[in-house]
Amino acid sequence: MPTESELPDNLVNWAIEPHKAVLLVHDMQHYFLQPFADGSEPRSTLMRNVRWLRKRCEQLDIPIMYTAQPGSMTREQRGLLLDFWGPGMTARPEDRGIPPEIAPALGDPVLTKWRASAFHNTNLLERMHYLERDQLLICGVYAHVGVLLTAADAFASNVQAFVIADAVADFTPEYHK
Repeated sequence: MPTESELPDNLVNWAIEPHKAVLLVHDMQHYFLQPFADGSEPRSTLMRNVRWLRKRCEQLDIPIMYTAQPGSMTREQRGLLLDFWGPGMTARPEDRGIPPEIAPALGDPVLTKWRASAFHNTNLLERMHYLERDQLLICGVYAHVGVLLTAADAFASNVQAFVIADAVADFTPEYHK
């Protein structure tokens, strides 16, 4: 995880406002966490910080949503993801499941995610509009792909995106940055 001194300077003066925010737990499925061994970094810090962030959002009445890929996607469903990352996960619980310590609570929406961005072919934006929220707090994996593209799509939709730097992870520090 980066230290505060390693983070880039903010270019805007946005501040998280709980009544405007939604927390998105992005792709925290067993399959995507496999590259990070249990009890090692960055997994230990990631899990601890996502758990803390989730709890804090509950305390502040910030809605929490999750993304999860369905697994066992057909060639057509997988599309160009197949060219880059192969067939992807299976639909088995050991791939698709979310670790119990950060799992959705009753009522937390789990959006089926078909592409890297959580906005693509989901109703994330519609849910945010319905809740009258225009800030998205993003935690999860992988920082250089899905988290980044979700943040970019949020921006393109006039949603202020906040990538929680110590609650996202990636394969290398360079990808994380």
